[in-house]
Amino acid sequence: MRLRPSSFHRSLVAGALALTAVLSSAPIAQALPDTAPAFRGGPVTGCLDHSIVGTVEEQRLSRGINGGPSVPAEILRRSGFDRQVDLFTQLLCRVPSRQAAATLVRTQGEALWRTATQRAQRTPTGTDALPATDDRGLYWARISMALALRQWQPAFGLGTTERASLIRSFEYASRGITSTRFAPGVRKILVTGFDPFTLDADIRIGNPSGANALTLDGQRWRVNGTTYEIQTVMFPVRYTDFDESMVEDALAPHYRSGPQHADLVMTASQGRVGIFDLEVFNGRRRSVSSIGDNNNLWGGGTISAPVVSPSMPAGPEWLTSSLPLARMAQTEVPPFRTRVNTSVLEIPAGETTPVRRPDGPTAGSIASEGAGGGYLSNEVAYRNTLQRDLLDPSMPAGHLHVPVLSFDLTNKAVITDPTYEANRDAIVAGAHAILRSALS
Repeated sequence: MRLRPSSFHRSLVAGALALTAVLSSAPIAQALPDTAPAFRGGPVTGCLDHSIVGTVEEQRLSRGINGGPSVPAEILRRSGFDRQVDLFTQLLCRVPSRQAAATLVRTQGEALWRTATQRAQRTPTGTDALPATDDRGLYWARISMALALRQWQPAFGLGTTERASLIRSFEYASRGITSTRFAPGVRKILVTGFDPFTLDADIRIGNPSGANALTLDGQRWRVNGTTYEIQTVMFPVRYTDFDESMVEDALAPHYRSGPQHADLVMTASQGRVGIFDLEVFNGRRRSVSSIGDNNNLWGGGTISAPVVSPSMPAGPEWLTSSLPLARMAQTEVPPFRTRVNTSVLEIPAGETTPVRRPDGPTAGSIASEGAGGGYLSNEVAYRNTLQRDLLDPSMPAGHLHVPVLSFDLTNKAVITDPTYEANRDAIVAGAHAILRSALS
């Protein structure tokens, strides 16, 4: 298991300490005591232009329940990530150059990811602290910091393309993509998760696939005499990032030969109520028209007219999981169940009407929905197994849908409850057990 620092707050300032060589303003290198609420560098003004409107996703930062106070703000406070957001903003306001900005953004993005994974793997302190496995603090911290980058007005000129590049760098760093570095001498496992989504329906929700990823990152397991190291990344629920090849950027380095070549790659997302679905067939196309992504953008397809992402590499309509599904499906995951899911929705060759096929696609058909649907869950599974086929066809690779995470039905306003927390912990425990079965 990865060694963790004794102080949660030291992880918040770790990125700042690495920047002393490039930031020329007030002393940053003095470590803060654990009780300090934020960076103590003196007052900073005039850095952010709050008249600049953020993305749809960023605009949810102020959202409460029935006109109440901001739910994201409460999640940030109770998870401790508000301190990291404050630190980032104050450091950003002191950046003297583009070079320093690039260093700050990547370093603080990686510090945010490191803080989130370390928090997820130990017991948080504080009487009202959210549980360790709560993934929502990372999500809202990233959104807050991305908005700060969007509103930032540096003393030097910053063009639209340069700002977009900084935001992209921050996204990759804060999602674990730039830090999936395996140690030598171990078997290497890569697991992915997703951000929360459908936040317009309930601003409080999290995503258990993301919680699972945070609890696994950096872990070492000993299974049947073999040591496995697990690295994880977190994907956004945004079509634009998929269109810009984020999945390939994250996964392809671990399919190529060399010291970072993985031994198993498993993508994961939230799926159905009460079921761990091991998805067999991954479809090439997008077809969900009932919901948008986290920026309320649609993929452009329907079940009768599914579409292919403009960045999708060439490949077949259908790809198949190569995970040891039969063994994984035997895993006990109370109170849930597991199943190997072979059902797809296809448009048969020469026809125009979609047909449900319980046992998988027929020859020559068009993919309307893979076993995992027609949304980004199915697409990450397809992109994963396509990278496998292009770079290492022998790699065990596939997709796991974890059960839906739900609140107590009587809870309409509180950000957490015992049912929600027990449900999330049970899902994470089940996902761990299924992965361990795959390694057996």
